[in-house]
Amino acid sequence: MKGMILRALVFCIASAGIVLGQPNARDQGIPVTDPLVIAKCGACHAPDQQGNMQRISWERSTPEGWQDALKRMIVVNGVSLTPPEARSIVKYLSTSHGLAPEEARPIMYDAERLIHEETNLPSETVRRTCTKCHTFARVLSWRRSPSDWKQFDDLHAARFHFPPSEETVAFLTAAAPLHTPEWDAWSAHTPKSNLTGRWLLTASIPGRGKFYGEMRVEPADPADPGNDEFNTSVLLTSVNDGSGILRAGRSAVFDAYAWRGRSKGKESPSSAPDDLNSEAREVLWISPDQSTAQGRWFWGQYQEFGFGVNLRRPSTTDPTLMLVDRSSLKTGSQTNRVRLIGDRFPAAVSAADLDFGPGIAVRRIVSNNPREVIAEVDVAPDTPLGKRDVSLLRSVAPGAIAIYDRVDYIKVVPDSALAAFGDQTHHPGFQQFQATGYQRGPDGKSHTADDVDLGPIGPLGPNDNVSWSLEVFYAAPGSSSDFVGKVSPTGFFTPAAQSAKTNFDVWVIATAHGEKDKNGKPLVGKSYLVVTVPSYTLNGHRYVRDLDRWVDDGAAQ
Repeated sequence: MKGMILRALVFCIASAGIVLGQPNARDQGIPVTDPLVIAKCGACHAPDQQGNMQRISWERSTPEGWQDALKRMIVVNGVSLTPPEARSIVKYLSTSHGLAPEEARPIMYDAERLIHEETNLPSETVRRTCTKCHTFARVLSWRRSPSDWKQFDDLHAARFHFPPSEETVAFLTAAAPLHTPEWDAWSAHTPKSNLTGRWLLTASIPGRGKFYGEMRVEPADPADPGNDEFNTSVLLTSVNDGSGILRAGRSAVFDAYAWRGRSKGKESPSSAPDDLNSEAREVLWISPDQSTAQGRWFWGQYQEFGFGVNLRRPSTTDPTLMLVDRSSLKTGSQTNRVRLIGDRFPAAVSAADLDFGPGIAVRRIVSNNPREVIAEVDVAPDTPLGKRDVSLLRSVAPGAIAIYDRVDYIKVVPDSALAAFGDQTHHPGFQQFQATGYQRGPDGKSHTADDVDLGPIGPLGPNDNVSWSLEVFYAAPGSSSDFVGKVSPTGFFTPAAQSAKTNFDVWVIATAHGEKDKNGKPLVGKSYLVVTVPSYTLNGHRYVRDLDRWVDDGAAQ
């Protein structure tokens, strides 16, 4: 079937008059108009009479894509750039030769450095050609003309010693073309960034739970507010224990939607590798109407620590419900205290102002203020199971709470992960695990697509009686796993201090003693962890080492 699809793609390309290896009227180049790009790149990418520069005019990519391309030009071809020049080139190419927001959003996990199971590979040939060295999202972060995809494949084949693949070229020509309706529409009417002011923020931090707060965005240069560079200040508050974190940062926005920046806590970070005051890189996708943003702020030797972040502009007149402190409620339970957190809540809130959906009755309002409402609710025994919205007046938190009758199984997330031993020149790679409860869903079967995520099990959830352990593959039962590392009572894995010379395959096991299976035994979840040697990356060239910092915030070192 996949072969038939790919043959059909090749037929469609040929029927459209596209000859691989030759320019086509449908894929006319995008002229380069920036004087700095022409001056620095023109020696190798000569412009024609239409202003098209070889290769560059037939390619589009993300800020990370153009940043990596510029790194190659610095190292391989000896291009000499100052920090402001490097940043200006990446900004221009990411805007005039970038991606539309709709094209960038499905592949954001690559820029966010998230492990993501890729199920969209069309064939074994494409998998072998494209994903042995990097994610498929890295490939789809580029858009090229048919001739450029052919040239790219030939160059890759020559460099990495594998046969050219017409099948891969045909697929990418159809799946990632230079011109798309989304890009044509976006590039014709790209809005100016209008991001200054106050934003409401919610975050989810593995092992720490939910956070809420606000971010204030100000122009980096008040005399030039339209330059798409900003200073930020952030206040985050833990839903779990009320602790607060103040962070300050600087960012640049590419193509009016691609937020790239850095921030750090106002307090100096401690020696703990997961300290929330640590300097973090920020990657956000801003909605085309500039009313919301989603992404990740991350740090660590392997980018293993981070925040999942959501931002929205506050209403100037109406209340905004940001989040609910409880992830789930059990059928038949009574007087559950639920805390609703938001902005501009009215001075007086009644039970009638809250709606948890069918089967849930608001018994009373315990307390309220402009930022939170605490309510007591009863859940009827026959309340329908599954996710549901929660609303306060006209503000709705979609899918904010799950109704369940029992925890059918627990899942340890991430379900597969990588950690690394350290050595004299490399920091170790850590990993935070979390036990999440699941209900079997409407089909009555566990481990199917309709299963309901009930949120954390353990200290952050309804059952704090969860223990963690390690089991090394092929080790004798009951033997110590300390030579690999240790996992804390909160699911935080620290590799052993010595640098091993080999890999170890490990089960990270969470046992929920308060939740039982049908045989009365505690529920158990496992994650597959590989603990390996440090990652060695040749990154000695000063421009290459610092280019990502220049692009993010202009802070040359």
